[in-house]
Amino acid sequence: MTREAAILAQGLTKYFRTRGGTVCAVDGVDIAVQRGETFGLIGPDGAGKTTVTRLILGLLTRSGGRSAILGYDSMHDTYAIRERVGYISQQFALPPDLTVLENLRFFARVQGVSPAEQRRRIPELLEFAGLTQFTGRLAGRLSGGMKKKLALACSLVHEPKVVLLDEPTLGVDPVSRREFWNLLGNLRAEKGLTISVCTPYMDEAERCNQVGLIYAGRLIASDTPQAIKRLVPGRLLEFTPSQPERAAARIERMEGMLEIQTYGLMLHVFVDDVAQRQAEIVAALATEGIACEGMREIEPRMEEAFISLIQRAQRQQEDTAHPAQRPEEGP
Repeated sequence: MTREAAILAQGLTKYFRTRGGTVCAVDGVDIAVQRGETFGLIGPDGAGKTTVTRLILGLLTRSGGRSAILGYDSMHDTYAIRERVGYISQQFALPPDLTVLENLRFFARVQGVSPAEQRRRIPELLEFAGLTQFTGRLAGRLSGGMKKKLALACSLVHEPKVVLLDEPTLGVDPVSRREFWNLLGNLRAEKGLTISVCTPYMDEAERCNQVGLIYAGRLIASDTPQAIKRLVPGRLLEFTPSQPERAAARIERMEGMLEIQTYGLMLHVFVDDVAQRQAEIVAALATEGIACEGMREIEPRMEEAFISLIQRAQRQQEDTAHPAQRPEEGP
C-alpha cells in the first residue's frame, strides 16, 4: 500500500455494452480526495455520479484507468476496502421489520464486528445519531430523516476511515437534511473521516471542501466551491420582470449580456458591466412595456455556477457533434 489520496481515480473509464452498441458512461475521470476532506460529486441525472462511485468501490469492473481507496486498488483489494469503507447507496434499504437496535446489530454482524465491540460501538452510534430513545422502534416506522440517520449509523458500525454516500438525503425534508449534514460535519471534525457524497442539492455541495461537476461521464470542473463559482462569466443581476419570457428574449439580443438563467418568474443575468448594463436593461424593457422589480447585483451561488457550466458543456458537445461548415477554399 502506498501513501496517497484517500480516494483516487485516474483516467477512470467505464463502457457498457447495449443492444445499440457500446456506451461510454465514464470518460477519463480524475479525482483525488485527501484524508479528512469532504468531496461532493454533482451533476444532472444520468451524468455518471453513481457509476463513478461504484467503480471506485469496486462494485463495477472498470474499463480503463485506475481507482483506489486508502491506497487499495478497487479491482484487486475489495476485501481490504470493505473493511475500511462505509457505503450508503441510493437503494440502501434497512430491514423494515427489524428495530433500530436490531438493524445496528445486524449490520455489525455483517461487517464482522465482535459482540464485545458491538457493546461499545452501538451505544455511541445511537447517541451520535440521536436515536437512543428509539431503539425499540421498527425501522419501517421511522420518519424519512430518522431512516437516513440510522442508515448512516449502520454504515459506521465497523468504524470505517472513508464513507461514500450516494444521494443520501434525496427526498428528505430540509430540516432533516441539515441535521444529517451536521452529523457528517461532526464525523469529519471528531474522527477525521474522509467523506465522498453524490448530491443533487447545491446547498449541500457548498458544504464540501472540494466539488466535482460531472456531465455526460466527464468531469468538467473540480475545485473548491468558491473557485467553482468564480468560473461563471461576468457579474450577476437579479430581478423580476413583469413578462419574464419576453424580457429574456429582449435581453439576450443586447450587447454585454453574457448569460441568462430563469428561476420561476425571476431572471438572473450575467453582464460584463453592472452599472452600465443595469440602466440599459431597464430602459430597453421599458420600451417594450415590461416593468422590472427588485433589480440588484448578487453573488453567484453554486446553483448558478452549476447551470452555467452545464450549459457551456452542452454547447461544446453540440459544436463537436455538429461542427460549423467551413466555406470551400478557391483553387
